[in-house]
This record gives sequence, C-alpha cells and structure tokens, in this order.
Amino acid sequence: MTATITYRRDIASTGVDGLDDILDGGLTRERIYLVEGTPGTGKTTLAMGFLLAGTRTGEAGLYITLAETKVELLAVAQSHGWSLDAVDLVEMVPVDGLGEDQEQTLLHPSELELGETVRDIMAKVDETKPSRVVIDSLSELRLLAQTPVRYRRQILALKHFFASRQCTVLMLDDKSANGSDLQLQSIAHGVVMLEQTLSGFGAQRRRAHVVKMRGVRFRGGYHDFEIERGGLCVYPRLIAAEHGSSFDDTPASTGSEHLDQLLGGGLVPGTATLLSGPSGVGKTTAAVQAMTAGLKRGDKASYFLFDERLPTLLKRSAALGMDLEPHIENGHLDIRGIDPAELSPGEFAGKVRHAVEQHGAKTIVIDSLNAYLQSMPNEQFLTLQMHELLSYLGQKGVVTILILGLHGLANDVRVDIDLSYLADTVVQLRYFEARGEVRQAISVIKTRTARHERTIREFQISEDGLSVGDVLRDFQGVLTGVPTFSGAGSTLMRRTGEPAVAAGAA
Repeated sequence: MTATITYRRDIASTGVDGLDDILDGGLTRERIYLVEGTPGTGKTTLAMGFLLAGTRTGEAGLYITLAETKVELLAVAQSHGWSLDAVDLVEMVPVDGLGEDQEQTLLHPSELELGETVRDIMAKVDETKPSRVVIDSLSELRLLAQTPVRYRRQILALKHFFASRQCTVLMLDDKSANGSDLQLQSIAHGVVMLEQTLSGFGAQRRRAHVVKMRGVRFRGGYHDFEIERGGLCVYPRLIAAEHGSSFDDTPASTGSEHLDQLLGGGLVPGTATLLSGPSGVGKTTAAVQAMTAGLKRGDKASYFLFDERLPTLLKRSAALGMDLEPHIENGHLDIRGIDPAELSPGEFAGKVRHAVEQHGAKTIVIDSLNAYLQSMPNEQFLTLQMHELLSYLGQKGVVTILILGLHGLANDVRVDIDLSYLADTVVQLRYFEARGEVRQAISVIKTRTARHERTIREFQISEDGLSVGDVLRDFQGVLTGVPTFSGAGSTLMRRTGEPAVAAGAA
C-alpha cells in the first residue's frame, strides 16, 4: 500500500498585499524567482518591500547590487519612508575602490570573470546567512557570461546553492537582452513581469503579469499597479465569481412614490440601474435622490464623481433639498472625485471594492460612464471591465446606479457606447416640447426584476428634489429618443405659481 504524501506550502509574503492575493498568499519559500521589467517599472521598490517584509518577521535580508550604488538604493528607500538598517546591502561596485592599485581585487562585474563574481555572491550569503536575498540585476551577469551556455550554467549553480542555504531569492532583470530571456524563465521557479505603457494623455499605466509560478494556483492576466510612497500598490484583476454572498433583495424606495411605481417597486439590491439622457436633464439629481433615500434609511453609500466638481455637487444638491454634508460628516457617505486621466481601470475597481468591503456601502453611484470610458484603452476593455464590476456588485447585493450622458439635446441624440445590456434596469430621461416650453420626461425601458410601468411621465426638479407627475399618453417619437408631446395642456405638471389649465385647453 502506497503512503500518501501531503505537501504543505510554506509561504513568504512579498510585502505587497495585492501581489500576495494574486499569488495565492505569496511566494513559496526556498525558491528562486525572476522579476522582469524595463527601467522604471518598480523592480527595485518591489525587491526592497520583499526584504523589509521579512525583517518584520525576524528574517534576515541581503540585497546584492551589481549596478546601482548603495547611496542610490538608500535614496530610493528614503523616498518611500523606509529604513534599510535591518537589511545587509552589498555593493559590488564600491565607490572607494576604483583606483588602479585596487583594480585586481575589486568585485567589479565588468572587470572580473563571471565565476569569480558568482563565488563572491556565494561567500557573502554564507557570511550573512540570510533567509531572503535580492540580486540586482542579472544584466551584469549576462554581460560577463558572454555566451548563453555559460550564463545558464552559472544561474543553475546559484539556484542549487541558494536551495541548499534555505534562501528565498528574487533576481531582477531589466530586459536588456533582446526579447524575453526564456532560458532564465525556464530555470526560475516563478516569473513576474512588470510593464509600463504610455497613453496619448495622462499618467503612465503600470501592470503586472505572472508568467508562471510552479505549484501555485495564481490569478492570471494583467493586474494594474501603482508605485506609491510605501511601495507598490497592486490591484488584482477582479473576478466576480469569487465574491458571492447572501443578501435581502427587498426593493428599496427611490424617495419618490411615482418613480417607485415606474420601476415596479423601487431599486432592487444586487441590480444595476442605468440613467441615460442628454446633458442637464436631471440624471445626477435622480441618482442623488435615490442615494439620499438610502442614507435616510441608515444605509451607507459611495459616490464616484468623474464629471462634476465636488463643491458644485454639494451646493446644487443642498439647493434641491438634499443636503449631503451631514451624511458625509457622520461617515455614511463617501464621495470621491475621480480624475480619469490619472486612473487605471484596475485602480478604480479596487476603490469600488474598498467602498463595499471596508466602508460597507449599500449604494454605489458612478457619475458618469462617459468619463470612465476615457480612462480605458478602448471600448472592448470598458465593456469587459464594467461587466465584471457590475457582476461583483450584484454578488454583494449593492444597489448600483450608473449615469450615462447622451450627445445632443434634440433630433440627433447618441451615445459613445451602448452599455444598456449590462444594466438590469434602464431609465430614460428626455427633453420634450409642449406649449412653447422645454420639459422633461422619464420612462423605464426595461427591468429584469419586476413588471415595470411602460408609461411616460413628466418630471420636474425643484427645491423639493425630483417629483414625478401623472402618466402622459399623447407622445410621439419616443423610440427615436426625442419624444414630442401633442396632448392637452391640462395633463402636464403645473409650474410653481402657475394657474391650472382648463381641460381641453391647448
């Protein structure tokens, strides 16, 4: 009878929570890993964070630099507010050792043979006995090796040496070789690729990709990350299926009885409602009113503001009888101004997750999808990202309100991209003309959760917020996006101070 061998994976944290999440907890100990990336992608920052994470648990760390000086490394650490006192820094190009009289004894990678450099690395490891080691960078060893065969043999020698010393090793490579170093990738236990790209406008975008990780069920694909003070901030790619939970799906009121009737009872938790319409028609006001109704019930909410300035939103909402300041002060409402030129899709998804999981938000408002579109490389990515994000919010039982602005006010009303199929409920807000005035109409195009009204109602925005009137039957051209009213004036809502119109009057 064959005995079953149970393998227990001993994990070392990378020092980056998001990367640990991607790697199913972190790196397997006593293995050698390759971190590849062009200059500026964050390899050195990641390596330092890895060593400092070890020092916090009592593990000795060794940083061997073959290219940068000790002064440069200390400057990088200082920019992050770190102290490297607990880490052994070994500079293979000492500043005080460049004289001709010391030329034959220096650990200078461009002057010594590869074998001697490798032996010096081994000697330093035996001297300090570290648990975590960083070698920065392999491009210097590759130049010394001159031939791929010799280079591979020396890397293999280092791999076996570190395994015998129970070391977890990060080897940094700046990708100075032509193409990917597949030989080195095949030797390493795991490979993490760091990339940096520039868009036509705005900040650079950084993303990480785990090429391989033996024996680990890691999360594949690209993951956005940023270099911030304190290290890397990695945003794991969102997978909605991992976040299922149970919740009460009783419809929540929007704060308007007539609007609730239009929706078939209100906004259902776990669904996304899309408010679409031209500029100024009242989409934001409708979203704020529905959110405020939830806040008054004691729920928490998060508002992601792309288009409008926060002071403008607060002032306008207060003028309409929806003062948001008290909810912000008591911590129930979190409003975040978002700059799409500085935001990556992964970072935005990370902010939404934080709002739901840490802040406890039951209502999420995204105002608007048009600005979010501008932060994406192309429309296909927007659709995929938004689909996964809405699926995640649905799994969490969140009431999601999306605002989508249309171009044009009349005749030629259009949208950048059709996202209506992603929403569970689509509410259409339009202008219409009647009795020589521009008025506003609201209708529900679809809802997946209830039998909604298929009528068109007029609505007004006043100091009491958004109020919805009775059903208007005499419309033409609704499906064109520009409804025209041709009925009697008595069926229209009265303006403040306006006398009633007799039945049958024009």
